[in-house]
Parts: sequence; C-alpha cells; structure tokens
Amino acid sequence: MKALVTIVSATALLLLATGSASHGRPTADAPCAGQIHANPGFERGTTDWTAGPRIVVFGDAARPAHTGRAYATFAGLDVTRSDLLRTTVTVPADCDLTVRFWVRTTTTETTRGDYLNVGLAVTGIPPKTRFSLAFDGGAQWRQYSMSSGRASTERTATVSFLASETAGNGVTTFDVDDVTFTLG
Repeated sequence: MKALVTIVSATALLLLATGSASHGRPTADAPCAGQIHANPGFERGTTDWTAGPRIVVFGDAARPAHTGRAYATFAGLDVTRSDLLRTTVTVPADCDLTVRFWVRTTTTETTRGDYLNVGLAVTGIPPKTRFSLAFDGGAQWRQYSMSSGRASTERTATVSFLASETAGNGVTTFDVDDVTFTLG
C-alpha cells in the first residue's frame, strides 16, 4: 500500500509540474523563433535556391567563404549582363522574418556601373529593393539585414540578389554567404 501511495504522490507531483495530464490535448504551436531556410550558406549548392549558372562556388585560401566552404558569387566578366539568385520562405502568422546576409565585393571598376541589388518581397507589401551595393562595399565580408514586419496572416517572403554588370568599366565580383532567415 505504501508503494501505491508513493506512485500516486509522484504522479500528482508530475501533474502539478506540467500543468495537466496529457489526454490527447493538442500541444501549443512553437513560438516564432529559429532559422527557417535549409541551405543558408550554399553548402548544398543551389538546393532551395533559384540561381543562374555558375553562381555557387567553393572557397579556397585566396577567396574563402564567410563560414563553411561554399558561397554564392556573381563573378565579374566585364560584359553587360545580369545574374539572379532568389529563394522563397513561408512566414507564419504573427511572426517577423529577419534576413541577414554577408557580402564581399572586389573590383577593378573605376566608376559605379556594377551593382548588387538585394530585395525582399513579402505577400501584401509592394516589393522593393532594400540594398543597392556598388563596388565600395569592400573586399572584407560585411553583414546586412532586413526585416519583413509582423502580420496576422501567414505570408511568403522572397529574397532576391540581382547583380548587374556593364561592359567596359572594369570587373566587379559580388560574393554572398550565410543568408539566414530567422523568425522572431
């Protein structure tokens, strides 16, 4: 009988500590927290990204990735062209999405003709370019961030990197790495 009282007492303490017994009650949704993109550092190539040709490369001693071994690059060719890299994620209701990314720029350009435009388009909000980076970003990795804001409904968010290069004024290379998509 003493063993039964001990088991009943232990069960009662457990119920008090957890708030209730589990009788098929649904669990609460996870809070708006955490990284939601499966391939933020391009370690799996262009998986989960839409990318032009020759976008993802592996770093080496001369041009290492920010972290890991891979990064996206818009390699300068001194020709008039554009390259696009983009991905779309789902932002749950009542959550804010913060996108952080690292960019490194190297150039032989003497005028500002080559650009990396970074945009965030969110359902229900007109898309806009959040950053327009020219060659003055520097050869060191620099971090940038942007946020979607909260809404009471689920939304989709598309992040795009569009590199534009013009021929005849030098070669510019834009490298992008560690594009994190964090809910808050």
